[in-house]
Amino acid sequence: MFENVCTLPLPHDVFTQAIHPEEPIISVGLASGHVHTFRLPPGASDSDDEDETLASETGFGLIETTWKTRRHKGSCRALGFGVDGSQLYSAGTDGIVKAADIATGSVTAKIAIPLDPANNGIDHPSLLHALSPQSFLLATDSSALHLYDLRALGPKSSPKPEQTWHPHEDYISSLTPLPPTAASTSGFCKQWVSTGGSTLAVTDLRRGVMVRSEDQEDEMLSSTIVTGLSSKGSNVGQKVLVGGGTGVITLWERGVWDDQDERIVVDRSTGGGDSIDSLSLVPDGVGPSGHIVAVGIGNGAIRFVKIGPNKIIGELKHDELQAEAVIGLGFDVTGRMISGGGKTIKVWGEKRAGDEEDEDEDTGVTTGTKRAAESDSDSDENDSEDEMDDSSDEEEAKTQRKKKKRKGKGGKQAKGHGIMGFSGLD
Repeated sequence: MFENVCTLPLPHDVFTQAIHPEEPIISVGLASGHVHTFRLPPGASDSDDEDETLASETGFGLIETTWKTRRHKGSCRALGFGVDGSQLYSAGTDGIVKAADIATGSVTAKIAIPLDPANNGIDHPSLLHALSPQSFLLATDSSALHLYDLRALGPKSSPKPEQTWHPHEDYISSLTPLPPTAASTSGFCKQWVSTGGSTLAVTDLRRGVMVRSEDQEDEMLSSTIVTGLSSKGSNVGQKVLVGGGTGVITLWERGVWDDQDERIVVDRSTGGGDSIDSLSLVPDGVGPSGHIVAVGIGNGAIRFVKIGPNKIIGELKHDELQAEAVIGLGFDVTGRMISGGGKTIKVWGEKRAGDEEDEDEDTGVTTGTKRAAESDSDSDENDSEDEMDDSSDEEEAKTQRKKKKRKGKGGKQAKGHGIMGFSGLD
């Protein structure tokens, strides 16, 4: 189904990754507090140059490090692009959200995350998501979900949240926007599903928390939505998929939030399934026909599940040597799959006709051949004054990730060419 066309080694563990909505650009937030941004080769549909197109398809095109910097004091816990992709938002354990120009990496605005009311200390961020050109959501370990008005951002302002909700009693582990209805005039999401602890919740931009499920007795760690399914009977043809801490995906019919609809066992490891740390819908036109979801597992495997038959149809390994959790999984604008875990980011292209395949006779699972890409050394001269704190920061980040893994959440990681550092961005 997919083959590894590029491996980007990183100097520190990946905590989070973000994929640009319109260009072949990926950004990663590291346990050291660094943020690295890479531009991948254009896809076949993006280039008129025959040689460049061939290079991108075979994995030997140029991967450019657009910029990298020590963005946070502590680990970078969350990343997200704005709706138009011009800004990259990052949030760290220093309690700061920073907006940066995607072309230069220059910080354009900062937000101080509200303190945790339980201890008056820093409330560590867990994720962020841009809802529209005017607003974005920031979730935290205290279960707070803050809504910010992006129009209030500026180089000298630190706006307060427009609204704050607490949809869960535990840290917010995932957030999936619900597609706008036909009656929407803006075309942007106004409702979303979130997971935290062992509950699922639905929140409305105007009405607040509308629904919270009963305790599912399994940590809920990741989520995505699949549309275009059968709408027979009371079904609306949309299901939210939630990855759990014991290797099971639960399916929830949109509008029927009191309990799960179906279950898919994705991992049957001895002693209980491994955690499902990331989920991503395979884009139309990529891979086999049908509704396919890529599943990142805590043991380093990536499995592909076809929704409808609800069966596993393929498997890859993010890392053959170490069983690092696949904490980041998504697809860029060209249809290439991006996976993150441990100290590597991997880029996967569709397997081409004639490529060799290794078939597991017992499972029928096909794995792709892999090629390691060349890359420059990961030095950044302008970051040298910050490197002294990297070791302690990363140890602290690893402790945080292990703590979350016991609760069901894993950690996250990336690298390339054309290194360019920026000083004074902290």
